[in-house]
Amino acid sequence: MRHAVRALRAGSYLWALPVTLFGLGLAGCALLSGGRVRRVSGVLEAHGGAAAVLLRRFVPLRGGASAMTLGHVVLGRDAGALERTRVHERAHVRQCERWGVLFIPAYALASALAAARGRHYYRDNCFEREAVAAADAATRVRRGLSPRDR
Repeated sequence: MRHAVRALRAGSYLWALPVTLFGLGLAGCALLSGGRVRRVSGVLEAHGGAAAVLLRRFVPLRGGASAMTLGHVVLGRDAGALERTRVHERAHVRQCERWGVLFIPAYALASALAAARGRHYYRDNCFEREAVAAADAATRVRRGLSPRDR
C-alpha cells in the first residue's frame, strides 16, 4: 500500500513537472535578484526580488497578486503573503497535480468563460472559487467551526 501511495505521489509530481519547471525558472530569478526560496511541505516557495515585481506589475489584477502557483512552486510578494495564502495556493498545487500541463490553458479558459458569461474573470474562475472555498474551510476549522458552517 505504501508503494502505491509513493507511486501516485511521484506521478503527480511528474504530471505537473512542465508547469513546475516554469515556476522553478521564476523562483531562480527571484533568488538571483535578492529573494528567498524555501521548501514547505513538498512545495518550493519563493518570495521577494523578481517574484515580488512579477506579482505586483504583471498579474492582471488591480494591485497585482499576493501569490501565484506554478506546479509545485508558489511565488509570493513576501514571506507574509506566502503564509497568508498558503491554504489557497496549496489548492492550486492540487489542481495542477490533477491537470498537469493543461492547468495553465484550463485556467485561462475558465477565466475567458467567466468573462464571456458577464462574470469576473478572476473571482468567478472555477479554479479560484475552489481555492477560496478551501481557504474558507480551513479558516472555519481554525475557529473551531465545522468546515461547512457559515
